[in-house]
Amino acid sequence: MKVLVVGAGIIGMTLAYEWINKNPDDEITIIDKEPHEAFHASGKNSGVLHAGFYYSSDSLKAKLTAEGNRLMKEFCYSNGIGVNETGKLVVAKNEDEIKTLHELAKRSIANNAGAYLITEKEAEKIDPNAKTYKFALYSPNTATVNPREVCSVLKRKLEEKGVKFVFNTPYEKYNQSYDFLINAAGLYADKIAHQNGVGLEYTMLPFKGLYRKYLGSDRIKTQIYPVPNIKNPFLGVHFTLMADNTIKIGPTAIPAFWRENYTMTSRFSFREMIEILSLEAKLFIKNSFGFRDLALYEMRYYIPSNLINEAKKLVKNLRGEFKPMTSGIRAQLLNKNTNELVMDFLVERKENQIHILNAVSPAFTASFAFAKYVLEELIMEN
Repeated sequence: MKVLVVGAGIIGMTLAYEWINKNPDDEITIIDKEPHEAFHASGKNSGVLHAGFYYSSDSLKAKLTAEGNRLMKEFCYSNGIGVNETGKLVVAKNEDEIKTLHELAKRSIANNAGAYLITEKEAEKIDPNAKTYKFALYSPNTATVNPREVCSVLKRKLEEKGVKFVFNTPYEKYNQSYDFLINAAGLYADKIAHQNGVGLEYTMLPFKGLYRKYLGSDRIKTQIYPVPNIKNPFLGVHFTLMADNTIKIGPTAIPAFWRENYTMTSRFSFREMIEILSLEAKLFIKNSFGFRDLALYEMRYYIPSNLINEAKKLVKNLRGEFKPMTSGIRAQLLNKNTNELVMDFLVERKENQIHILNAVSPAFTASFAFAKYVLEELIMEN
């Protein structure tokens, strides 16, 4: 069988990896419009391996994240890729946030995520610089890896198994025949799905994540996150201790003006801007899923001091300089019929096609488990 995978990000490559391991005689080609693998979200994310306690137990994210964490670490350790076993503290600011901590602790048990409540004093022993109110949630299974290194090694492993990569080739320009299509095109997955009559009720609503690298002398020893609003998919500005122990703060969740709006000029598309701004204006006016409140709040982070001050709420000491870092774009799916964000992973099957429509965080963490799920439950059983 000839299999075409669109998208050389972590999802497209892990799907190809799972497929070729199960069907070594098949021919797999991975195409991408960019010059190399992991050009977008897969290479620009922080490389955090999440434990899986944020998600309601009836979701695919809950089902796949803890196992994905284990499988990603297994892949890294067996291929000489460094894993920074940092752990994570989720810190509270007030009594209301402690209630959410208790809910996250319950979800952790249900999802086999391994996170649990600890006291303020216990949190201080884990990271003396972390600041919390009475309690915190501790996740020993959270870690970080270098996402580009993971994707580079995975590409090499795929090539060794005979998988062919074709870069600088958009889906629309690929003219070779194939028997099965896997659409893992990230920011453009909805467009490719629509061309095939799939997921017409969905569209991408991109969000920009801004980061700052911390250059000061006050250090952290673990990932430090705020208590999130569990009604939306964003985790808030936090501290990431990266694979090389670099510290960065972010990301924001600023509505983007076009799909690859990394800077104010990068990959500008007038058509996309009109399309997305029209959609955002509609959501802003109706305040669908709290979009107006979110947009106004997040736009403040274009002023660096606001981002820094938000991060300071999580620690006791933070002195030193901050350097801008490459931004990222979150390929967040929106249901146009309900004007609601799609919170969970979303995959749709049509005949000899699979379309990965929503593969947002923690998709990097869950990728190997996600690939097993898609192959075993959505492809091979049919």
